[in-house]
Amino acid sequence: MRPVTADFLEATRASYDAIAPAYTDRFSDWPADSPTLDRSLVTAFAELAREHAPAPVADLGSGPGSVTAHLHALDVPVFGVDISPRMVALARRAHPQLRFHVGSMTALDLPDETLGGILALYSVIHVPDDHLPRAFAEFHRVLRPGGHVLLAFQSGDTDDRTHLSERFGEEISLDCYWRTPDTMADALTKAGIRPQARVLREPLGEEKRPRAFLLARRAA
Repeated sequence: MRPVTADFLEATRASYDAIAPAYTDRFSDWPADSPTLDRSLVTAFAELAREHAPAPVADLGSGPGSVTAHLHALDVPVFGVDISPRMVALARRAHPQLRFHVGSMTALDLPDETLGGILALYSVIHVPDDHLPRAFAEFHRVLRPGGHVLLAFQSGDTDDRTHLSERFGEEISLDCYWRTPDTMADALTKAGIRPQARVLREPLGEEKRPRAFLLARRAA
């Protein structure tokens, strides 16, 4: 395996900047393109998050903003955070009524205990193992007591990592970490965010790995 470099944030940022237009074209309509089960889980999360309104939800790794917009349509006060400035610019253009800003889940520019919920769909997969505790500590810091987290990620062996050097015809340098639901649940628990539900569904269509969903809650 290639060693994890200290500049993984910059590599992730540059990679998504490079593929942002093509990625947005491919994933600009999340509700229509997603399986019914996935949409149902996000809808359930939205219902839980509304209990903490007006405290907002942060969509971490918001990409083109389609999931952020879907939560907004479900009456959730929400904003998007993404590491890629180009992704953020495209999301703002597509959804001018919503707020998006550049940031990293390992160092959120947010006050303590201000969020009613955190949604992170397929964004924690780019965080190396030794940085994952820091990210989840940030989740705990910015969540209000009782606030919920919904994670989605491709499931795989704990020591399994893929390096991508090309996507959508662009040269990139992007690491993806495939983890089991148990591994992620343990990491959340250590950060003070207790898992409440786990769903593991089989791959559909062109998907190559099972999809895992974890719903967790910071203790009240």
